[in-house]
Amino acid sequence: MTSPRTVDPTVRFWHSVRLVARREFVERIRDRGFLVSVAVMLVVLLASVAIPAAIGGGDDKYDVAFGGPQQARLGQVATAQAQLLDTDVTVKAYPDAAAAEKAVEDGDLDAYVADGRIVVHRDLPDRLAAVLQSAYGTVERDTRLAAQGIDASAVDQAMQVQPLTKQTLDPDADERNARKGIAILGTIMLYGMLMLFCMWVANGVVEEKSSRIVEILLAAVPARALLTGKVIGIGLLGLAQMALTAVVGLAAASAFGTIDLTGSMVYPAALVVVWFVIGYAIYACMFAAAAARVSRMEDLQHVITPMTSLLIASFFLAIFFGQNGGTLAQVLAYVPPFSAMLQPVLTASGELALWQNLAAAAVSLLALVALMSAAARLYEGAVLRTGGKVSVKDAWASSRS
Repeated sequence: MTSPRTVDPTVRFWHSVRLVARREFVERIRDRGFLVSVAVMLVVLLASVAIPAAIGGGDDKYDVAFGGPQQARLGQVATAQAQLLDTDVTVKAYPDAAAAEKAVEDGDLDAYVADGRIVVHRDLPDRLAAVLQSAYGTVERDTRLAAQGIDASAVDQAMQVQPLTKQTLDPDADERNARKGIAILGTIMLYGMLMLFCMWVANGVVEEKSSRIVEILLAAVPARALLTGKVIGIGLLGLAQMALTAVVGLAAASAFGTIDLTGSMVYPAALVVVWFVIGYAIYACMFAAAAARVSRMEDLQHVITPMTSLLIASFFLAIFFGQNGGTLAQVLAYVPPFSAMLQPVLTASGELALWQNLAAAAVSLLALVALMSAAARLYEGAVLRTGGKVSVKDAWASSRS
């Protein structure tokens, strides 16, 4: 007679975690409200990149025509001047002034220059005005010099002076500011998503407790496996949304020419995603343990206020102190859970090196291990107790641990 096969408790625990995580992930991702919110967020993100590019962009391409005896020379000089100003000017020919002015009126021509006039339909763009005025001034000067018997080319040669060269004391400033902008936008998104998904965890705990569903679930899986699976399942959904947002945002910014998609630009975005994982794990454990102490949604806000206050404080510290460094920000960057918000901004600002990121992550992971153990014990001791709010002391004492 063979003895019954025993299953390793660790294997059984992680099997239960996987089942709960899958249930949470599938249930949430099928929610229409979640899908709509993701779609709206992506549309807003794309619009925030595309609209400024469309308004401030434009290739500065203009069609112009010239009249008078110097029209050929004007066209040559205008084309050369346009290249210096990164402007594309195409010179078109018309049989007479009437035809050219009709083309301007019909919108086929941006400007017509003749007899000391610039004919436009409504407004004259500043860059085009600079090109045309410079070209006209050059040709008019050469004409007058020739009339006086002076060699215009000799005058040009005498007036050609080597321009001043620019020496930038901080050549990386533009790139650093771009990285900082990505990190700040990422931190704003990080704050919103941490608040959203941690509230999902807290609401889920209270819903299961108030409806007594938790009693059915705990008959099949241990309390700690239920807590771990819930945090992981919702966290995977948050990670997928965060990664999708980062990829779409960077790709859109690169496509519209807002940034040059280099490794130095991707790094702050990747750092935000990494710290979302760490920060979410820390906050979600605290939110879940606090939510297990109450049985009604009306009481939830009261018990999670310390966690939401901590999250808000971390966000404002990152926004107002993280950009400029300073002793306070440098110290709190290693203190969980402040590090989740401060690390991306400080790193993008050039205040922290890679080894400091790794050191802060190691400290946060060590804190997470201790926090998960404490949160699991509080959750286990409070989740089956209904009625009023369970104190931390009673929940701790009631746990099987």
